[in-house]
Amino acid sequence: MSSVQTITAVLTLFAGIGVFLTACGMMSSNLESLGSNKLRDLFAAASRSKLLGVSMGALGTAAIQSSGATTVIVIGFVNAGIMSLAQAATVIYGANIGTTITGQIVAWGISGEGGLSSTVIFSGLAGIGAFIVSFASKEKTKTLGGILCGFGMLFVGLSMMSGAMESFAELDAIRNFLASINNVLLLVLIGAILTAIIQSSSVMTSVAITMVVAGLITLDQGIYLTMGSNIGSCVVSIIAGMTGSTNAKRASYIHLIFNVAGVVIFLLLGQAIKLFSGGAVTFGTIFDSFFPGMPQVELAMFHTVFNVVAVVLILPLTNLLVSLVSRIVPDGPEQEKATKTFYIDDNLLGTPPIAVQQVKNEIVGMAGLAQRNFEAAISMVESADFGDKESFIKVEEELDYLNREITRYVSKLLSGQLSTRDSNYLSHALRSVSDLELVGDYAESIVTCCEELYGAGDHFSNTALQEIQDLAGMVDDLFAQTLRAYDTSDEDEVVKAGITNIAIAEQVSQMSANHVVRISMGKCSPDAGSTYLALVSDVEHIGAHYYNVAKTVRDA
Repeated sequence: MSSVQTITAVLTLFAGIGVFLTACGMMSSNLESLGSNKLRDLFAAASRSKLLGVSMGALGTAAIQSSGATTVIVIGFVNAGIMSLAQAATVIYGANIGTTITGQIVAWGISGEGGLSSTVIFSGLAGIGAFIVSFASKEKTKTLGGILCGFGMLFVGLSMMSGAMESFAELDAIRNFLASINNVLLLVLIGAILTAIIQSSSVMTSVAITMVVAGLITLDQGIYLTMGSNIGSCVVSIIAGMTGSTNAKRASYIHLIFNVAGVVIFLLLGQAIKLFSGGAVTFGTIFDSFFPGMPQVELAMFHTVFNVVAVVLILPLTNLLVSLVSRIVPDGPEQEKATKTFYIDDNLLGTPPIAVQQVKNEIVGMAGLAQRNFEAAISMVESADFGDKESFIKVEEELDYLNREITRYVSKLLSGQLSTRDSNYLSHALRSVSDLELVGDYAESIVTCCEELYGAGDHFSNTALQEIQDLAGMVDDLFAQTLRAYDTSDEDEVVKAGITNIAIAEQVSQMSANHVVRISMGKCSPDAGSTYLALVSDVEHIGAHYYNVAKTVRDA
């Protein structure tokens, strides 16, 4: 083979890997969009039992075609305190099983004696899917077309990689070099390093399958390369964990220890089998006896069996594993930040449907903080006691922080690939966050004005205080209606919130008129009257901002 042919084969291999990775990403993003309302519930179900956690991890990974994405989602949940370490461990176990689906698709898509004739059929789906994406009008149809296109592109990439491998198989130097690598530890290391570089165990497994089919390596060599890919796949989760909380770091170590333990167990088992059989029996000969003449299926089946057995062996030891990583990564002296987000996490940005749901949860939590400060402001006005102002200020600082962080997070999400529905929701979410931050500002204005009034020795009349209390009760009702509307997308609650908002405006007008009468009768000082009118105006604005949040349900 000439130097030009060699360069062509190398470039074709890289092109095939690129197409394969792109296909995996396309399938992943479209499958996520299709199941956007179910993904979070799927992983949340892991809390019910260990076996259910494994099942959810396997199903979730099979659905989004990425164990790395699943593990990062889990680390994000752990970082946000939504999932415990033990629950995260079981989902991570399941993710290792789910990731073998890609290898099975590739293996069973290859047919013929070392050929890839059926690949042409599957590759054609890429064109059909692209046609659907280009001309379909419905969002769901476009998503299905994207899945079909991604699935077809898997085989386009596979065909290119296989063609490159067949070219390499003609070179005696390459065949002899690969044949000389018999050290199982070296093969595992190569598999781990290559997977860490391309950050996809699915691609590494698929490359190993094409090498086995082309005769470049033996089945046993492919098996150990695949085992190494399990260790290399931990790089993504380790990177994600290092930027998170203590428990997020522990979750990444659980992934690493679990995968390394599985490889160690099978390395020892493989050597024991070889020793007792005098070298006549290996993993390769065992799987060849079950699927004779189908090396691609033999390797894919080993990968699946390897991960299933590892889960079965380590699942009962989950609590011990959690204890171990808790010792490896002990609780540090670091103190909890005064301000923090509770749901959103940058590790979830790679799975937009779940990240969008977490944005909604964060906004609901922010709304609770805004209402807490409004109630605190009214309480201080009624009691003329500003002793809780320090905690009030801390909540106000947290509202300002959440406004910045949620806005930053939503901006990052909007720059990625989103469904029309999610994109529309996030656009309105930015406005909701601003509305809630303004609620905090108006509550702060109420406290500042009244503290100055009381500090000067002035006060509101009992009648004025009762009116303020009644008005605050109406805002409390509006907040409850807004929260129900926003959390459940209930149109009826939006209507109720609108009626309450109008009632608040009418009540403010009546209160203002009443207070003018009290001032004219000398029952209230001009300074108290001015502060009172400013206060009821602030409360009216708070109600209006709550209603703006409720209306986003209708607008979105």
